[in-house]
Amino acid sequence: MMIEPVSMMTNTKKPAPVLRVCLREPTLADEQEFLASARLSRAFHKPWTHTPRFPSEYHVWLSRMQQASNQAFLVCRCDTNAIVGVISITGIVHGLLRSAWLGYYVFAGHERQGLMREGLQLVIRHAFKALKLHRLEANIQPDNAASLALVRSCGFSKEGFSPRYLKIGGRWKDHERWAIVAG
Repeated sequence: MMIEPVSMMTNTKKPAPVLRVCLREPTLADEQEFLASARLSRAFHKPWTHTPRFPSEYHVWLSRMQQASNQAFLVCRCDTNAIVGVISITGIVHGLLRSAWLGYYVFAGHERQGLMREGLQLVIRHAFKALKLHRLEANIQPDNAASLALVRSCGFSKEGFSPRYLKIGGRWKDHERWAIVAG
C-alpha cells in the first residue's frame, strides 16, 4: 500500500504545499537500505530506540508489522525514494476503543528537515480516515526534545507521565503519554 503525497485545500482556500514525502509499506526488498540506514543511525537513535540491525531482526520486525493489529510505513523522499524514517501504528484495536499506539524514528541525515512531520501528518490522516481510528497514542521519553516537538507540532496533547513504562536498551524508561483524537 502506498499513501500518495497530495496537496490539500486549507481553510483559506489556498493550496497547501505539495509534500516532499510519501509513505509505503516496508518489504523484503527494503532490507539492505533499511539496515544500512539503521547502522548509520545507531548512535543517533541511542538511547531513544533500538532498530533492527541484522537481517534476522529485520525479518522478525517485518513479520510483526504484517500482523492485522499493526501497520508500518517507510517515510520516503518523493524525489529520490530514499528511506527517511519509519512510522508504525501498533496494537490497533477496533470496536468501542478504536485506538492504537504510534512509534516512529528518523534516520540520520534526514532529521530537522520537517520530513517526519509531513510523514506523520499522512499517517494520522490514514489512521483516522482509512482505519477509522478515534485515537492515536505516542509514548515518549521526557528527554527526547525532538520527538516531543514533533508530536506537539502535529496536534498531540500531553495526557500524563508513565514511570518505568518501556524497557529500552535493557533499562526501564519513563515516558510521557501524548495522544491525538479524531476531530
